[in-house]
Amino acid sequence: MQQPDFRTPALDNLAQRVIPKEHFAFTTETARDRFFNDTRMLDIKQLVHNTFRTNPKSMVGHMADNLDFTGSEDLLDLGCGNGFVLEHLRPHFADGSITGLDNAPAVLAAARQRLHGTATPCTWIEGSADDLSMLDDNAFDRVMANYMIHYVPDLDRCFTEVRRVMRPGGIFQLTTDRTDSMLEMYQVHFTALQDMNAPEDLFKATPKGRLSLENGATQLAPHFEHVRTVTWQDQLRFNDPAPFMRFYEVGHNHCCASSEPDERLDEDFLRELRVRVRTQVQEAIDTSGYFAVTKYTGSFLCR
Repeated sequence: MQQPDFRTPALDNLAQRVIPKEHFAFTTETARDRFFNDTRMLDIKQLVHNTFRTNPKSMVGHMADNLDFTGSEDLLDLGCGNGFVLEHLRPHFADGSITGLDNAPAVLAAARQRLHGTATPCTWIEGSADDLSMLDDNAFDRVMANYMIHYVPDLDRCFTEVRRVMRPGGIFQLTTDRTDSMLEMYQVHFTALQDMNAPEDLFKATPKGRLSLENGATQLAPHFEHVRTVTWQDQLRFNDPAPFMRFYEVGHNHCCASSEPDERLDEDFLRELRVRVRTQVQEAIDTSGYFAVTKYTGSFLCR
Protein backbone atom coordinates (compact mmCIF):
# COMPACT_ATOMS: atom_id res chain seq x y z
CA MET A 1 0.00 0.00 0.00
CA GLN A 2 1.42 3.36 -1.03
CA GLN A 3 1.52 5.94 1.72
CA PRO A 4 -0.68 8.98 1.04
CA ASP A 5 1.13 12.29 0.58
CA PHE A 6 -0.71 15.27 2.04
CA ARG A 7 2.12 17.76 1.64
CA THR A 8 1.61 20.57 -0.81
CA PRO A 9 3.71 23.63 -1.70
CA ALA A 10 0.98 25.78 -0.16
CA LEU A 11 1.28 23.98 3.19
CA ASP A 12 5.06 24.15 3.09
CA ASN A 13 4.90 27.89 2.45
CA LEU A 14 2.34 28.31 5.21
CA ALA A 15 4.58 26.47 7.65
CA GLN A 16 7.41 28.89 6.94
CA ARG A 17 5.13 31.78 7.93
CA VAL A 18 3.28 30.21 10.84
CA ILE A 19 5.58 27.91 12.84
CA PRO A 20 7.93 29.81 15.21
CA LYS A 21 11.57 28.87 15.57
CA GLU A 22 11.35 28.73 19.37
CA HIS A 23 9.54 25.79 20.96
CA PHE A 24 7.93 25.19 24.32
CA ALA A 25 9.94 23.20 26.89
CA PHE A 26 8.45 21.41 29.88
CA THR A 27 10.10 19.54 32.69
CA THR A 28 9.47 15.89 33.39
CA GLU A 29 7.83 16.97 36.65
CA THR A 30 5.34 19.15 34.79
CA ALA A 31 4.53 16.27 32.47
CA ARG A 32 4.05 13.87 35.37
CA ASP A 33 2.05 16.16 37.66
CA ARG A 34 -0.04 18.12 35.14
CA PHE A 35 -0.28 16.39 31.76
CA PHE A 36 -0.36 12.79 32.92
CA ASN A 37 -1.85 12.95 36.38
CA ASP A 38 -4.75 11.20 34.67
CA THR A 39 -5.28 9.71 31.20
CA ARG A 40 -7.52 12.40 29.69
CA MET A 41 -4.88 13.94 27.44
CA LEU A 42 -3.82 10.58 26.05
CA ASP A 43 -7.38 9.29 25.75
CA ILE A 44 -8.61 12.22 23.66
CA LYS A 45 -5.55 12.22 21.40
CA GLN A 46 -5.83 8.49 20.75
CA LEU A 47 -9.58 8.67 20.11
CA VAL A 48 -9.29 11.60 17.69
CA HIS A 49 -6.29 10.21 15.82
CA ASN A 50 -8.09 6.92 15.22
CA THR A 51 -11.58 8.29 14.52
CA PHE A 52 -10.71 11.13 12.16
CA ARG A 53 -7.64 9.80 10.33
CA THR A 54 -7.66 9.40 6.55
CA ASN A 55 -4.55 7.22 6.18
CA PRO A 56 -5.94 3.66 5.97
CA LYS A 57 -3.06 2.35 8.06
CA SER A 58 -2.89 3.56 11.63
CA MET A 59 0.21 4.99 13.23
CA VAL A 60 0.41 1.87 15.40
CA GLY A 61 0.39 -0.21 12.21
CA HIS A 62 3.33 1.88 10.99
CA MET A 63 5.14 1.17 14.27
CA ALA A 64 4.51 -2.56 13.95
CA ASP A 65 6.01 -2.56 10.46
CA ASN A 66 9.09 -0.72 11.72
CA LEU A 67 9.68 -3.09 14.62
CA ASP A 68 9.70 -6.18 12.38
CA PHE A 69 8.47 -8.60 15.03
CA THR A 70 8.96 -12.35 14.69
CA GLY A 71 6.65 -13.20 17.60
CA SER A 72 8.84 -13.74 20.65
CA GLU A 73 10.61 -10.43 21.25
CA ASP A 74 11.22 -8.89 24.67
CA LEU A 75 10.07 -5.29 24.31
CA LEU A 76 10.76 -2.24 26.49
CA ASP A 77 8.42 0.73 26.10
CA LEU A 78 9.86 3.97 27.51
CA GLY A 79 7.06 6.33 28.46
CA CYS A 80 4.44 3.65 27.94
CA GLY A 81 1.60 5.95 28.98
CA ASN A 82 -1.79 4.28 29.26
CA GLY A 83 -0.69 1.19 27.32
CA PHE A 84 -2.67 2.02 24.17
CA VAL A 85 0.24 1.34 21.81
CA LEU A 86 1.29 -1.80 23.69
CA GLU A 87 -2.24 -3.18 23.57
CA HIS A 88 -2.26 -2.94 19.78
CA LEU A 89 1.29 -4.17 19.26
CA ARG A 90 1.13 -7.12 21.68
CA PRO A 91 -0.40 -9.63 19.22
CA HIS A 92 2.69 -9.18 17.02
CA PHE A 93 4.93 -10.64 19.75
CA ALA A 94 2.46 -12.60 21.85
CA ASP A 95 5.14 -15.14 22.85
CA GLY A 96 7.53 -12.43 24.01
CA SER A 97 7.36 -10.07 26.97
CA ILE A 98 6.49 -6.46 27.74
CA THR A 99 8.26 -4.07 30.08
CA GLY A 100 6.54 -0.69 30.36
CA LEU A 101 8.25 2.25 32.06
CA ASP A 102 6.68 5.60 32.87
CA ASN A 103 7.27 8.26 35.50
CA ALA A 104 3.55 9.07 35.92
CA PRO A 105 1.81 6.66 38.34
CA ALA A 106 -1.69 7.41 37.01
CA VAL A 107 -1.02 6.42 33.41
CA LEU A 108 1.16 3.50 34.47
CA ALA A 109 -1.78 2.14 36.46
CA ALA A 110 -3.98 2.54 33.39
CA ALA A 111 -1.48 0.56 31.28
CA ARG A 112 -1.37 -2.20 33.88
CA GLN A 113 -5.17 -2.40 33.87
CA ARG A 114 -5.40 -2.28 30.07
CA LEU A 115 -3.18 -5.34 29.62
CA HIS A 116 -4.37 -7.19 32.73
CA GLY A 117 -5.04 -10.84 32.03
CA THR A 118 -2.96 -11.18 28.88
CA ALA A 119 -0.74 -14.26 28.78
CA THR A 120 2.15 -12.15 27.49
CA PRO A 121 4.24 -11.43 30.62
CA CYS A 122 4.12 -7.74 31.57
CA THR A 123 6.34 -5.81 33.97
CA TRP A 124 5.56 -2.24 34.96
CA ILE A 125 8.21 0.17 36.27
CA GLU A 126 7.76 3.69 37.60
CA GLY A 127 10.86 5.61 36.59
CA SER A 128 12.62 7.97 34.19
CA ALA A 129 13.82 6.93 30.75
CA ASP A 130 17.32 8.24 31.47
CA ASP A 131 17.80 5.86 34.41
CA LEU A 132 17.44 2.20 33.43
CA SER A 133 19.78 0.96 36.14
CA MET A 134 17.17 -1.53 37.32
CA LEU A 135 17.40 -3.35 33.96
CA ASP A 136 20.06 -5.84 32.88
CA ASP A 137 22.45 -5.44 29.97
CA ASN A 138 21.29 -7.00 26.68
CA ALA A 139 17.80 -7.62 28.03
CA PHE A 140 15.57 -6.46 25.14
CA ASP A 141 15.16 -7.15 21.43
CA ARG A 142 13.06 -4.03 20.87
CA VAL A 143 12.92 -0.67 22.66
CA MET A 144 10.36 2.08 21.94
CA ALA A 145 10.08 5.74 22.89
CA ASN A 146 6.96 7.15 21.25
CA TYR A 147 6.12 10.87 21.42
CA MET A 148 7.73 11.30 24.84
CA ILE A 149 11.47 11.85 24.40
CA HIS A 150 11.17 15.66 24.71
CA TYR A 151 10.27 15.22 28.39
CA VAL A 152 13.38 13.18 29.29
CA PRO A 153 15.88 15.25 31.32
CA ASP A 154 19.14 13.76 30.01
CA LEU A 155 18.89 12.57 26.41
CA ASP A 156 22.50 11.42 26.09
CA ARG A 157 22.19 9.30 29.22
CA CYS A 158 18.87 7.89 27.95
CA PHE A 159 20.36 6.81 24.62
CA THR A 160 23.42 5.35 26.33
CA GLU A 161 21.14 3.31 28.57
CA VAL A 162 19.01 2.16 25.65
CA ARG A 163 22.16 0.96 23.87
CA ARG A 164 23.18 -0.94 27.02
CA VAL A 165 19.88 -2.78 27.59
CA MET A 166 19.31 -3.59 23.90
CA ARG A 167 20.57 -6.88 22.53
CA PRO A 168 22.84 -7.08 19.49
CA GLY A 169 20.66 -6.91 16.39
CA GLY A 170 17.88 -5.16 18.29
CA ILE A 171 15.90 -2.13 17.18
CA PHE A 172 15.29 1.12 19.04
CA GLN A 173 12.30 2.99 17.61
CA LEU A 174 11.99 6.66 18.56
CA THR A 175 8.82 8.23 17.21
CA THR A 176 8.30 11.98 17.02
CA ASP A 177 6.96 14.77 14.79
CA ARG A 178 8.17 17.42 12.44
CA THR A 179 7.81 20.84 14.03
CA ASP A 180 5.17 21.75 11.42
CA SER A 181 3.00 18.73 12.15
CA MET A 182 -0.65 19.72 12.70
CA LEU A 183 0.11 23.04 11.07
CA GLU A 184 -3.55 23.97 10.58
CA MET A 185 -4.24 23.72 14.32
CA TYR A 186 -1.34 26.04 15.07
CA GLN A 187 -2.46 28.45 12.35
CA VAL A 188 -5.93 29.00 13.83
CA HIS A 189 -4.43 29.13 17.32
CA PHE A 190 -1.82 31.76 16.49
CA THR A 191 -4.33 33.79 14.47
CA ALA A 192 -6.63 33.90 17.50
CA LEU A 193 -3.74 34.88 19.79
CA GLN A 194 -2.72 37.67 17.41
CA ASP A 195 -6.27 39.03 17.30
CA MET A 196 -6.28 39.05 21.11
CA ASN A 197 -2.90 40.83 21.34
CA ALA A 198 -1.65 37.92 23.42
CA PRO A 199 1.81 37.92 25.05
CA GLU A 200 4.63 37.25 22.59
CA ASP A 201 6.01 34.36 24.63
CA LEU A 202 2.93 32.27 23.80
CA PHE A 203 3.95 32.11 20.14
CA LYS A 204 6.03 28.95 20.32
CA ALA A 205 6.09 25.65 18.47
CA THR A 206 5.47 22.17 19.85
CA PRO A 207 7.87 20.97 22.59
CA LYS A 208 8.79 18.10 20.26
CA GLY A 209 11.13 20.65 18.67
CA ARG A 210 13.67 19.53 21.26
CA LEU A 211 14.04 16.30 19.28
CA SER A 212 12.07 16.41 16.06
CA LEU A 213 12.24 14.55 12.76
CA GLU A 214 14.47 17.37 11.52
CA ASN A 215 17.12 17.29 14.27
CA GLY A 216 16.82 13.87 15.90
CA ALA A 217 19.21 11.88 13.72
CA THR A 218 22.11 14.12 14.71
CA GLN A 219 21.39 13.54 18.40
CA LEU A 220 21.05 9.77 17.99
CA ALA A 221 24.07 9.20 15.74
CA PRO A 222 26.73 9.24 18.50
CA HIS A 223 24.96 6.37 20.26
CA PHE A 224 23.94 4.04 17.43
CA GLU A 225 25.80 2.67 14.45
CA HIS A 226 22.82 2.96 12.13
CA VAL A 227 20.01 5.54 12.33
CA ARG A 228 17.31 5.43 9.66
CA THR A 229 14.37 7.83 9.37
CA VAL A 230 10.98 6.47 8.30
CA THR A 231 8.36 9.16 7.76
CA TRP A 232 4.61 8.89 8.13
CA GLN A 233 1.75 11.18 7.14
CA ASP A 234 -1.90 11.39 7.99
CA GLN A 235 -4.64 13.98 7.85
CA LEU A 236 -7.40 14.34 10.41
CA ARG A 237 -10.62 15.72 8.93
CA PHE A 238 -13.48 17.18 10.96
CA ASN A 239 -16.90 18.27 9.70
CA ASP A 240 -17.99 19.30 13.22
CA PRO A 241 -15.87 21.68 15.36
CA ALA A 242 -16.74 19.93 18.65
CA PRO A 243 -14.32 16.96 18.50
CA PHE A 244 -11.55 19.17 17.18
CA MET A 245 -12.07 21.64 20.02
CA ARG A 246 -11.80 18.81 22.56
CA PHE A 247 -8.58 17.74 20.84
CA TYR A 248 -7.27 21.33 20.93
CA GLU A 249 -8.30 22.17 24.50
CA VAL A 250 -7.72 18.90 26.36
CA GLY A 251 -5.43 16.92 24.07
CA HIS A 252 -3.05 19.81 23.40
CA ASN A 253 -3.71 22.33 26.19
CA HIS A 254 -4.56 25.08 23.70
CA CYS A 255 -1.35 24.31 21.73
CA CYS A 256 0.55 24.34 25.06
CA ALA A 257 -0.63 27.84 26.06
CA SER A 258 -2.46 26.45 29.12
CA SER A 259 0.06 23.75 29.97
CA GLU A 260 1.32 25.55 33.07
CA PRO A 261 -0.38 28.07 35.41
CA ASP A 262 -0.19 31.60 34.07
CA GLU A 263 -2.02 34.44 35.81
CA ARG A 264 -2.28 36.31 32.50
CA LEU A 265 -4.39 33.52 31.02
CA ASP A 266 -7.51 33.38 33.14
CA GLU A 267 -10.65 31.51 32.17
CA ASP A 268 -12.07 34.55 30.36
CA PHE A 269 -8.95 34.68 28.18
CA LEU A 270 -9.08 30.96 27.40
CA ARG A 271 -12.81 31.09 26.72
CA GLU A 272 -12.34 33.89 24.19
CA LEU A 273 -9.42 32.01 22.64
CA ARG A 274 -11.60 28.93 22.15
CA VAL A 275 -14.42 30.98 20.62
CA ARG A 276 -12.04 32.56 18.12
CA VAL A 277 -10.47 29.21 17.21
CA ARG A 278 -13.85 27.51 16.86
CA THR A 279 -15.09 30.30 14.57
CA GLN A 280 -12.15 29.76 12.20
CA VAL A 281 -12.67 25.99 12.22
CA GLN A 282 -16.37 26.41 11.41
CA GLU A 283 -15.51 28.80 8.57
CA ALA A 284 -13.15 26.21 7.07
CA ILE A 285 -15.87 23.55 7.33
CA ASP A 286 -18.41 25.86 5.69
CA THR A 287 -15.97 26.60 2.85
CA SER A 288 -14.34 23.21 2.23
CA GLY A 289 -16.64 20.67 3.86
CA TYR A 290 -14.11 19.82 6.57
CA PHE A 291 -11.29 21.21 8.68
CA ALA A 292 -8.02 19.38 8.04
CA VAL A 293 -5.15 18.82 10.46
CA THR A 294 -2.13 17.39 8.64
CA LYS A 295 0.28 15.18 10.56
CA TYR A 296 3.95 14.93 9.58
CA THR A 297 5.39 12.31 11.85
CA GLY A 298 7.68 9.30 11.76
CA SER A 299 10.30 7.20 13.49
CA PHE A 300 14.03 6.88 13.85
CA LEU A 301 15.04 3.22 13.67
CA CYS A 302 18.34 2.78 15.50
CA ARG A 303 20.58 -0.28 15.59
